[in-house]
This record gives sequence, structure tokens and C-alpha cells, in this order.
Amino acid sequence: MQMRTVLIVDDSEFIRALITMALSESGEYKIVGEAADGKTAIEMVTNLAPDVITLDNILPDMIGIDLVKELRNKAIDTKIIMISSVEQKSIIDEGMKNGVNDYLIKPFTKEDILERLGKLFEN
Repeated sequence: MQMRTVLIVDDSEFIRALITMALSESGEYKIVGEAADGKTAIEMVTNLAPDVITLDNILPDMIGIDLVKELRNKAIDTKIIMISSVEQKSIIDEGMKNGVNDYLIKPFTKEDILERLGKLFEN
């Protein structure tokens, strides 16, 4: 099985550590970077070309959906899982409409994130 590369984008160091721990233990994912804000995330996606991004919707410098729009406008088709504490249908729908591949609500378990990531790469 091919190891997938992941960029973790969240302003919470705790959430980044949680995701890193969950993915590292699985042996299927390699964390290639972490970003605490949108500007850094865009630079890192451009330079690292990860297979998938875990993306918080509320970042210090932008909304995650705006970051998704920017990446999609640059024709970057990296898979994106939006991870947010906001379980609002309109936000989820807007994210999916603009190129988010899946949505995960905080708090989540290690199993939750591994299951979502696995589904992204089934096809």
C-alpha cells in the first residue's frame, strides 16, 4: 500500500498533535508539514504537494473555505478534509461545493479520521 502524504492545517497545536498521533500510528500516512494559518498552508501545499490536507475552517488569517477556493483556483486538486467544530449544514454544503472532499466534526476519534481518510483513497 502506498504511503499517503498529509499536510495538517489547524491553529490549535493540540489538534495538530492529535491528528499527527492518529495518522502516524496507522503507518499509512506521512505528515509532511503543519501550518497554523492559511498563508503558510498555501505556501506549503504549493511546495509539498501533499496527497491530502486536513483543514480547520477557522484560521487566524482566513476562513478554511476561502483557502479551499484559492487552492482550487490554482488548479491544485489535493484532497481536503475540513475539520471543524461548527456542524452547520450551510457551511458544510459551501465547503463541499467549493472543493472540500469530506467533512469531520470536532471532537473526533482516531478511528473517525482514519476512516474518512481511507474513504478518500478507496477509488
